[in-house]
Amino acid sequence: MSIMDFNVKKLAADAGTFLSRAVQFTEEKLGQAEKTELDAHLENLLSKAECTKQWTEKMMRQTEVLLQPNPNARIEEFVYEKLDRKAPTRINNQELLGQYMIDAGNDFGPGTAYGNALIKCGETQKRIGTADRELVQTAAINFLTPLRNFIEGDYKTITKERKLLQNKRLDLDAAKTRLKKAKIAETRALQLNSTQPEGDNIMVNLSYMLNLLHVKWLKIWAEEVTKSEQELRITQSEFDRQAEITRLLLEGISSTHAHHLRCLNDFVEAQMTYYAQCYQYMLDLQKQLGSFPSVFVSNNSQSSTTSMSNISTSSSGITTSLLPSTSGTAITPAIGDLKESSGNRKARVLYDYDAANSTELSLLADEVITVYSIVGMDSDWLMGERGNQKGKVPITYLELLN
Repeated sequence: MSIMDFNVKKLAADAGTFLSRAVQFTEEKLGQAEKTELDAHLENLLSKAECTKQWTEKMMRQTEVLLQPNPNARIEEFVYEKLDRKAPTRINNQELLGQYMIDAGNDFGPGTAYGNALIKCGETQKRIGTADRELVQTAAINFLTPLRNFIEGDYKTITKERKLLQNKRLDLDAAKTRLKKAKIAETRALQLNSTQPEGDNIMVNLSYMLNLLHVKWLKIWAEEVTKSEQELRITQSEFDRQAEITRLLLEGISSTHAHHLRCLNDFVEAQMTYYAQCYQYMLDLQKQLGSFPSVFVSNNSQSSTTSMSNISTSSSGITTSLLPSTSGTAITPAIGDLKESSGNRKARVLYDYDAANSTELSLLADEVITVYSIVGMDSDWLMGERGNQKGKVPITYLELLN
């Protein structure tokens, strides 16, 4: 029975505290009550924490999108994470494309130029897929996990203490308000006691009685506060203590920034490793495909409707063409004679070519241009003219006309 009485009293006290806070909060919003302002340093720390939380969430979500563009796959991974189960291994887009290329190459025949090239491209795509999987795993461990731990751990603790600080502030301001009203009631009571009504006028006596009842009602409403300023001192002490706890937690945001900086460096290093691997894989693939230029040219000569796009890979300011390759390409006798002479010839363009800079001339497949050689020019290039346009063109993209 005593336990039940204790629970009822505690429930009543909690309800009274909640009601007092609600009244104080409402009066502050309506401008009818004063509000204790936090010091500027604490306000700056709170603003910094909120800003950190917002940008951390945005970066975390966008990094997840970058590493896994498929929203359905992200939802599936989230469900498995909440269920504390390992998500099944899923083939990524690069690996899937690579497998398709390998299967197509085997079907067309590994002995054919196209089949062999597809197999080599497929193997490279699968290597890139493996590198992408390693990037996702490294980024998840070294970058996403620390960001998520901050949002779900440290910031939740800060939010809890911040809410408690808000409650302590409301309690402090409510105590100030009650004490202020109690003192006003006490002052009015003293004035009424010292001023007796003059005469036996009924209206005078009635006014005196109403004022007396009003004062008594104010005293009853604030009877706990009017005992002394002890409640105010208690609430002030609790507020100061909670403000100090919150401040110490918020000052840890600077350490969080330093930790996230190290995680960012790890993420950048993982990306650098990934892109370096991709570049090296594609460079190796270019060299492999560049070993068959004669096959590509003969296939194009047999079917003039086939056009190949120029793929450029740029690294450290150096631009290299993937297809067709100019390295190790033998110069045809007709072009060799042209380079030794000072005349010009008409040439048909075999493939589309995008100029890498202002000294080169962009080409379209099957167009006819005028070409000639200049003394001292690189052996793999000729000067080309199309109307008023002039620029260097690669000889492997040309077929001289009689």
